[in-house]
Amino acid sequence: MNIRHRLSAGLALVICLALLLPAPSSARSRDEFPPAAAYDHSVATAWFDLLNELVRQSPGFTPPVASRAMGYASVTLYEAIQPGLPGYRSLAGQLTGLTWLPAAQPDADYHWPLVANSALASINRRLFAHGGAAVRGSIDALEATIRTRYETTAPAEVLRRSTARGRAVAAAIFAWSKSDGGHEGALYNFPLTYQPPQGEGMWVATPPKYQRAMQPFWGANRPFALPAPDACLPAALPPFFTDSASAEYGEAWELYTTVKNLTPAQRETALYWSDDPTLTATPPGHSLAIATQVLRKENATLARAAETYARVGIALADAFIACWDAKFHYNRLRPITYIQRFIDPAWNTTAITDPVYTPPFPEYPSGHATEIGAAATVLSALFGANYTFTDHSQERLGFAPRTYASFWDAAEEAALSRLYGGIHYRSANEQGLAQGQCVAGYVNRLELGPAGKP
Repeated sequence: MNIRHRLSAGLALVICLALLLPAPSSARSRDEFPPAAAYDHSVATAWFDLLNELVRQSPGFTPPVASRAMGYASVTLYEAIQPGLPGYRSLAGQLTGLTWLPAAQPDADYHWPLVANSALASINRRLFAHGGAAVRGSIDALEATIRTRYETTAPAEVLRRSTARGRAVAAAIFAWSKSDGGHEGALYNFPLTYQPPQGEGMWVATPPKYQRAMQPFWGANRPFALPAPDACLPAALPPFFTDSASAEYGEAWELYTTVKNLTPAQRETALYWSDDPTLTATPPGHSLAIATQVLRKENATLARAAETYARVGIALADAFIACWDAKFHYNRLRPITYIQRFIDPAWNTTAITDPVYTPPFPEYPSGHATEIGAAATVLSALFGANYTFTDHSQERLGFAPRTYASFWDAAEEAALSRLYGGIHYRSANEQGLAQGQCVAGYVNRLELGPAGKP
């Protein structure tokens, strides 16, 4: 099945979900349009389902690039409907560099699902501008489906005003995005200008492809809520040693023996959370999908969906900036390199036997752990520390759904899966989770709701 057909299949599912929206009532007259909290989540969740599909199918959307798109799309949704959220504050003045956004017309009526629809269609066209005709067609189709569903519920002037507001906010957010350092990052994942530092214990390219470092400058990008990319820098690594009594050797030995003796359940866990590009929407897409499933389970309002996506999207984007800043600050070599040099020269030669291929960037800390640590912390603040949920996001790949007693339970399993996969030491996973919590702390302090709390 080619890319166009696969994307069409994903879009068909999203449109089917959009068509399941509650039947709209007939057109309202002036002064009859309620705030965003009076509408359900369906427009928002349909668009973020499609965003994950676009990430999966669009060339160059590596995990950092994908997280950036999620961040800007989520801020666009929130800001587009913020005037329809009584008591909610704008993020302008709270996020780095975001100083101005178009104001809503005073005392004018807006249809907030149509505002959201227009805003998300407009920002996705810009974020996925290089995705090709199939991507553009998918965005156009979902926008038209939702517009057709709702357009009879609003007078023509409200329809035009709502569409114009969504487009104006998306244009302003995109203009802000272009100065962050990651603009068109999908085109520049492996820059030739980067020369990795040389020295004992430093990262080197790994088999089987021996690729150049992926997004080595991403950690210098402008964050959303973090005061600086290194605001959550994890603990310094112990000195690099190769003798069997050293901490480095002990971690490598744990990974080596664990992977050699994986149980079927452990191998399944490694593969469940691997979230490989093109097969999935990458690790941040998995976290985003969990948020979407929770919103559906809760029958959330459009208002709650907008706040949830804003906090989760910002957390994911900042998590990758913070993690990549740390990765290329420490430049720790990968377990496969250490084990081949100092424990077992035959390890993963001539074929890779680890459940997961080692990705092309330094080891410490774990990106999976950092991003899901941030997402889990934000979701716990929004829905509760002991919120039970079932993740169905990997069913399309043949995995059974998994139920978790809390968001943090899922985060700890995702982090541990990287040890089972043979690509991260335990310390990288633990420090990644801690870094994610730190990132989420800044996100949770953003003043959105009436009480200034999640």
